[in-house]
Amino acid sequence: MSGPAGFAEFVSARYPALVRYGTLLTGDSGHGEDLTQEALVKTYRGWHRLGFPDDGDPEAYTRQVMARAAWRAARRLWRREIPAAAPPERAAAGDPYESRDTASLVLDALRELPAGQRVVLVLRYWAGLSEHEIATQLGCSSGTVKSRASRAITTMRRTPALADAFTLSETS
Repeated sequence: MSGPAGFAEFVSARYPALVRYGTLLTGDSGHGEDLTQEALVKTYRGWHRLGFPDDGDPEAYTRQVMARAAWRAARRLWRREIPAAAPPERAAAGDPYESRDTASLVLDALRELPAGQRVVLVLRYWAGLSEHEIATQLGCSSGTVKSRASRAITTMRRTPALADAFTLSETS
């Protein structure tokens, strides 16, 4: 069974970028990969109906499916996993740039946000969507987008690790 024409090529070309997007939306690489897989199943099912790859943009469709799924997941009370009382100890990676690299700090700060706020920030600042585009994509009001973004930014500004990292990088 080969699947729809162009689907395998789309997946092989865009899978890593979609997983990165899913990781940002969920705050976890494992959940990001799961989100990507679920969205690709929906893309696969609608491939011919949506006219891909000739008449549409399969990546835009897949990203929209991912954002909506992450948004809906924020509304669920139970998220399938129960966090451990204490995180496992991490081995020293020995990365010489770790003291200047803020990517892990930002991802950690994103993980601490409620899912709805995290989704809005990723769509606004990583995907580059406007408030109106985010509201349309998520099926909510622009006011909801503005308030979630405002709360998220306020929370991230109060994160000590981020404040320290950005203070250090400005003086270096």
